[in-house]
Amino acid sequence: MAETVLVVGATGNIGVSAAKGALNSGRKVLAIVRSQASADKLVQQIGSSENITFTEASVLSDTGVKSVVDLVRSGKLPAFQHVYACVGGEYSITPLLQITTPQLRSNINASFEANFFVYQATVPYLLEQNNPNSTWTMCTGSQGDVATHPVPAFAQGALFSFATAAARENESTNIRFNEVYLMFRVEVDAEAAAHGVSSASEFAAVYEGILANANLRSGRITVATPADFKSLKWAKKF
Repeated sequence: MAETVLVVGATGNIGVSAAKGALNSGRKVLAIVRSQASADKLVQQIGSSENITFTEASVLSDTGVKSVVDLVRSGKLPAFQHVYACVGGEYSITPLLQITTPQLRSNINASFEANFFVYQATVPYLLEQNNPNSTWTMCTGSQGDVATHPVPAFAQGALFSFATAAARENESTNIRFNEVYLMFRVEVDAEAAAHGVSSASEFAAVYEGILANANLRSGRITVATPADFKSLKWAKKF
């Protein structure tokens, strides 16, 4: 039976890429979406709904993904062996002095807290299942270092620390935790072509490589150029 990847943030640029990578690797996808319109959007980006199961939940809430895991445990949704978390907020260049408190808080919630909620909801389930092939992958970005876009940079910096802690805590578990550190823009295929940036379909090769290589554990995969899509640059997180 084919394995399943739970993709959280599935309709974003990275989420679409994760879904493509999972499907390309012969796995199925369980995608958490906000609404039927979001599900339709993902189908449009992928080109088919085959091997994709959709479920609706608010990933910004600390109970949203937990409710999905409860449905999995009850048999109402398919079991999953892998998780890809890539929930994100706005990609803006708002200067520090112009960032409002609501803007700051909503983006920390969307870009940091939401991914942390995914971890807390799914890792206990994966540990219980004790599947030796399980993986947990998250995508971060170089904005956390360069900070040309302050709002997303704040959350990325927090995600770096989160990834290091998760890598350490899962070093000896059945879960291969890895962080993908992306250093340039990736967009869904149609927009990538219009903007002259790398596409979700191209970036999907990174996730395919992580799933295929059982030696990649508790590390960071740095994607500095498109040449790194198929030649993974892995280094241990700690």
